[in-house]
Amino acid sequence: MTPEALWAMGRIGGLSVSPDGKQIVYTVAYYSVSENKSNREVFVMNADGSDNRQITRTPFSENEATWIKGGSKIAFLSGESGSSQLWEMNADGSDKKQLTNYDNDIEGFAFSPDEKKLLFISQVKTVKTTAEKYPDLPKASGIIVTDLMYKHWDEWVTSAPHPFIADFDGASIANMIDVLEGEPYESPMKPFGGIEQLAWNNTSDKIAYTSRKKTGKEYAVSTNSNIYVYDLNTKKTENITEGMMGYDTNPQYSPDGKSIAWLSMEREGYEADQNRLFVMNLETGAKEFISKDFDSNVDDYCWSKDAKGIYFIGVWHGASQIYTVDIAAKTVKPITEGAHDYASVSLCNDKLIAKRHSMSIADEIYSVSPDGTVAQLTFENKHIFDQITTGKVEGRWIKTTDGKQMLTWIIYPPHFDPNKKYPTLLFCEGGPQTPVSQFWSYRWNMQIMAANDYIIVAPNRRGLPGFGLEWNEQISGDYGGQCMKDYFSAIDEMSKEPFVDSDHLGCVGASFGGFSVYWLAGHHDKRFKAFIAHDGIFNMETQYLETEEMWFANWDMGGAYWEKQNPIVQRSYANSPHKFVDKWDTPILCIHGEKDYRVSVSQGLTAFNAAILRGIPAELLIYPDENHWVLKPQNGVLWQRTFFEWLDKWLKK
Repeated sequence: MTPEALWAMGRIGGLSVSPDGKQIVYTVAYYSVSENKSNREVFVMNADGSDNRQITRTPFSENEATWIKGGSKIAFLSGESGSSQLWEMNADGSDKKQLTNYDNDIEGFAFSPDEKKLLFISQVKTVKTTAEKYPDLPKASGIIVTDLMYKHWDEWVTSAPHPFIADFDGASIANMIDVLEGEPYESPMKPFGGIEQLAWNNTSDKIAYTSRKKTGKEYAVSTNSNIYVYDLNTKKTENITEGMMGYDTNPQYSPDGKSIAWLSMEREGYEADQNRLFVMNLETGAKEFISKDFDSNVDDYCWSKDAKGIYFIGVWHGASQIYTVDIAAKTVKPITEGAHDYASVSLCNDKLIAKRHSMSIADEIYSVSPDGTVAQLTFENKHIFDQITTGKVEGRWIKTTDGKQMLTWIIYPPHFDPNKKYPTLLFCEGGPQTPVSQFWSYRWNMQIMAANDYIIVAPNRRGLPGFGLEWNEQISGDYGGQCMKDYFSAIDEMSKEPFVDSDHLGCVGASFGGFSVYWLAGHHDKRFKAFIAHDGIFNMETQYLETEEMWFANWDMGGAYWEKQNPIVQRSYANSPHKFVDKWDTPILCIHGEKDYRVSVSQGLTAFNAAILRGIPAELLIYPDENHWVLKPQNGVLWQRTFFEWLDKWLKK
């Protein structure tokens, strides 16, 4: 496995099942390292995986492909006209026609069930520019800010996505209506929300949409989004989750039209609260928490054909599986099992169609029967994986300092020899409440680390979902507490193995994993010989005032650092990594993106500066054009090369 091999892989995107359940359309993104860009193409196959064929070959990055007109046409977004517009084509890719010529980019869409209406997403300007305020200063670059949320993720906020509804006659749209006309709110919600946050009802006269109707400081401190229903006939809007204070997202109407489901978190300000599956009876208004038997999060879902159950994806014990819940009985049963993660689920007649990956293979599409029988349908990267030997992935339960058992994934080099000693890496997960499941990453890729002759220790430390709510929630307000002891438990236990070179241990991580690296650098008692922190929090006090989503800092740190009488706050900031720089004694590589507004670039710069001033070998990899992630191909290759050059320098002497 090499960086070039990773970037040569096709990345399967969204999929859609035809109305008769006989065909599947899906997209694949391909990357060119030399051209430093990507392009997306459309594929069609039979529902059993046969007759798989690529139906587009253009530079216009077709996406969001879905079936329309009874399955005779495929609708999709394309940039061919110069902006992102809606097109249609036959199932063989022929007879392409442009359906919209809207003034702005269309970012997502959904046809009404009768296909007489089109729901689409487009940005609406919400912030007055400096040039508009002072027309005589058209070249002034200054930005005037009067409230919070002026930056979000990787952009200066100047617009909000709005849902639009238009008449559709089969060939073009007309009579566009902005559902949030004159309002500065988002639907879907930035930065990652898409068309999954909106839904048509069965009679094509209502849409349900997700929105957090707040701006500025109110937005910055709250996760209270709601599900609103807009009636096309009366033009009235109803909030159906009034009084539900956490995130409410992703509505879906039942096939019989009698109910609506959505995902709901209970507590305001807690973005990692349990993601619960709710169903509301549309006639009585009664709401029920139907996934109560599942002590973890619901991540994606779809209704059963008879509307008596819902299929969903959730993580448990380090793997994301497909489950079914009986709505009347509220009983949850697993359908799939094994060391892999399912990432999406769709209904296809009497089967399910799902994307799946693991630490050893990238996303492919699978057919899943209700009895758990699974068949692989796509083999997008078989030609690459056939040439690669992957390392063994093994789950171990390790005893923690408080007597609990912690699942830890161990990834071995491809040609592992138990008689040899291997340099070993402790992997620190981000989030912080993101599972160390069977994830596949094109940057934090376990198999490329293993291919470079490292053993990887990846613990599901305290503060991760999939082991019950108590395990997940322990980390809040305790960043420097039990979760750090869990890291030490994992690496100390593995260091007892004869094939682990305990004199050459490294520690790596990003985001909260980067915080973990910076914290461990001041507390590791000479366990490690090299550290790598990517986009990590170094100074918690400055992080509190630099980040944009303040609800996260308030919940995870307990509040503002000036709350001197709050014991949780004082414990949090007392564990800020910058306060232990005097204990740093080990080479460290700091990586950061300048467009990261979640964890500001100043965190990486100051950590690097501190190391240099302390006389510790250090290196800084800075990306002026990347955010919290690394998305451009050549930057990704540079990341991998720098990562392994640093580790090899200090762990393979």
